[in-house]
Amino acid sequence: MSAPAPTGTPRTHTATGAAGSSANRWPVLLCWLAVALDGYDLVVLGAVIPTLDKTGALGFTAASLTTAATIGLVGVGIGAVAIGPLADRFGRRITLISSILLFSLLTLAIAAAPSMEVFIALRFLAGLGLGACLPTALAFMSEHAGDRRSGSAMTRMMTGYHVGAVLTALLALWAIPRLGWEAMFVIGGLAGLAVVPLMWAKLPESHAFVAASKVDRARPVEVVRGRFLLISLGLWVASFMGLLLVYGLNTWLPKIMSEAGYSLEGGIGLLLTLNVGAVIGLYAAGRIADARGNKSTVLLWFAVAGVMLALLSIRIDSTVVVYAAVLLTGVFVFSAQVLVYAFVGHLYPARVRGTALGMAAGVGRVGAIVGPSLGGALVTAGIAYPWGFYAFTVAAALAFLALLTVPAHAPADAGSSASRG
Repeated sequence: MSAPAPTGTPRTHTATGAAGSSANRWPVLLCWLAVALDGYDLVVLGAVIPTLDKTGALGFTAASLTTAATIGLVGVGIGAVAIGPLADRFGRRITLISSILLFSLLTLAIAAAPSMEVFIALRFLAGLGLGACLPTALAFMSEHAGDRRSGSAMTRMMTGYHVGAVLTALLALWAIPRLGWEAMFVIGGLAGLAVVPLMWAKLPESHAFVAASKVDRARPVEVVRGRFLLISLGLWVASFMGLLLVYGLNTWLPKIMSEAGYSLEGGIGLLLTLNVGAVIGLYAAGRIADARGNKSTVLLWFAVAGVMLALLSIRIDSTVVVYAAVLLTGVFVFSAQVLVYAFVGHLYPARVRGTALGMAAGVGRVGAIVGPSLGGALVTAGIAYPWGFYAFTVAAALAFLALLTVPAHAPADAGSSASRG
């Protein structure tokens, strides 16, 4: 464990400290909780929409509920892009704490929104704070783990996303009938606020950020200049396609499978199976990336994801085989996106790592909007099966091709340490 920092300087940590020490575990837990808030936000609006639609609360209609869902994702995307330069300028610690505080307060305020317009505006503003959380937590975890363990550290952290989503869905089943839709935002806001003092007390500043800031001030424009320009473009395409797949499948898999002739209840069971596969894939992908290299692993993951999506277009009579195919699809689709983030953390130096991750996450959030929209358009046209799976297969193939253009290692003059790629 590193020695206490002098008065007036941020506390730092090193990745080589005692592996089992509580000081080393706290950053992992706190970043996991930050990502779990993202999982909460994925589900919470979908959980309350049926009640808002049925009761007409705050004057909501089907069209305005769609606006509320979309505008929240727009806020998340803007927040992800905007936070990178701030995280590289002021540090990971204060940026992450401030982002969670902003998201939590605004989420709490949604419960007291007096009108539909205020509700929508608060969703957008809360999205700005939430969008800032993920890239900052990813940058922190990448630096906390170090090059040799960054893949597994980041994929394990992202299990918080799925756990948060599942717990929020279960909470909604209990809370909304008893306490009303407002309770979901009160509970979510209070949960976020409870994390803030823990972070203030237990989350140190990133050692890599402190070391980089002493040598060279962050220059966010580096991410889109010189040798990094083509690297960034390739990673952005992969991130866009990755989140298009994640959100598109999560939104439309039950409907597409029902159009294929499976029961609606079976479609929901397959959605659960898809997300179980996601958790399995996150643990497996990180370990393999650490052992075999980031580029080779993320290419393999998108390639297999594309194959599995194409195979789902084939009508199968065996229930066991269908569930196994969907499980494997979840294993590869969801963790492929996280491997893109790990690859970003590997390729960029600490001085611009927050900006690079923020840009990748922000562009990915555009894919998160396009994915459900694409699926909805195919459903409306009556061709979601099998063309939905064909479209998703193309998205995986485009991510694969984009990543082929990205080098396995950072440019030699980038100032980052070399590791296996």
